[in-house]
Amino acid sequence: MSSLHDTPPATLFGIPPMAEQERMVEAMLFASAEPLTAAAMAARMPEGCDADEAVQHLRRRYQGRGVNVVRVGEAWAIRTAPDLGFLMHEEIVETRKLSRAAIETLAIIAYHQPATRAEIEEIRGVALSRGTVDQLLELDWIRFGRRRNTPGRPVTFVVTQAFLDHFGLESAHDLPGLSELRAAGLLDRRPPPGHGQGGEADEDEDGPTGQSELFED
Repeated sequence: MSSLHDTPPATLFGIPPMAEQERMVEAMLFASAEPLTAAAMAARMPEGCDADEAVQHLRRRYQGRGVNVVRVGEAWAIRTAPDLGFLMHEEIVETRKLSRAAIETLAIIAYHQPATRAEIEEIRGVALSRGTVDQLLELDWIRFGRRRNTPGRPVTFVVTQAFLDHFGLESAHDLPGLSELRAAGLLDRRPPPGHGQGGEADEDEDGPTGQSELFED
């Protein structure tokens, strides 16, 4: 059985027509469990193919259909049309929930990336513990960015393609406005009840019962 890692077939009749290139892109996106960049698809296609143009043609062809070709960061994926998502819902009770600290930290990173630990703590007004960062790293919703060119060269955090894909975003620019997050309480700088003025980390606090849908699983 062939796979995405096989060698591209040699072409005997020159560059395939765009319709055939569309089919190639469609096949790769359909078979891949993860979004694919145009460069990754081009590497699998015969020499001379234009994956960027082919995926744009494919995207237009899928408009209004049950599935769409959507951009996820710098990559592309085939996803269920947003208005038909209700057909895929299954009622499952999930006990996993992000802590309030993790929700706030994730929101700050998404809106201020690349953000350092010190910057996150300054915005929240509370010390950031390793547990919160570890939780977001394990979910693959944040990753380490480049070190800041300042004294101590602190590491920065940025959101991942998996974060964008999970929330159906093309880029971080598609996030709701900061005023909406503040209205939802996600950027509230006040520490949760039970914590004093000593700047203690509050990462073990559970999130509020009514969390914003932006960060619900």
